[in-house]
Amino acid sequence: MIEYIKGNLTDLTPTYAVIEAAGVGYAVNIALPSYSALVGKENSETKLFVTEIIREDTHDLYGFFTRGERELFLMLMTVSGIGANTARMIMSAYTAVEIRQIIATGNARALSQVKGLGPKTAQRIIVDLKDKVLKVDLDSHAGSGGMENAANGYSLEIKGADNEVKQESISALTMLGFAAAASGKVVDKILTAEPNASVEQVIRQALKML
Repeated sequence: MIEYIKGNLTDLTPTYAVIEAAGVGYAVNIALPSYSALVGKENSETKLFVTEIIREDTHDLYGFFTRGERELFLMLMTVSGIGANTARMIMSAYTAVEIRQIIATGNARALSQVKGLGPKTAQRIIVDLKDKVLKVDLDSHAGSGGMENAANGYSLEIKGADNEVKQESISALTMLGFAAAASGKVVDKILTAEPNASVEQVIRQALKML
């Protein structure tokens, strides 16, 4: 099992990062909190804690800026009906701190706002994890710095034209499995209401609207 990958961050999008270590480029799936922590650190050394998801037809790496995030991700996947993509969707719609609070307080309504989570699945997550989730140490981390801001809801502004934020947001949503046309309409609606929204802010809102 790979515990972490440490190397040069050569590519970064809201859904994946490429880290070059010992001459090998590792494509690592990430959620929005890790993206926020890594923005601005391209071409510098970084470290992600990873877990391997191995299936017959694919071998994927999922990376997290903190051990606590990884533990929460793996905990979500223990719930029947929750796979890696759905777990990442949940962790992109809310911060790890928010997820822990939502589950601990039994807020099934908030969970069911995430794409693919109906009321029954949301309730199953709460029943299965309510007594476990508060034991997750979300402050346990080692990396390049900056996760504190992400955990507190801080969103990094993406400099540049509005269409850059739009295109990056639509691209990320498409990679998460949403139709490009539907994603475009939702992103347009969000940016019309909030022209200065960052990529992370747009994606978080879109995940609750699509």
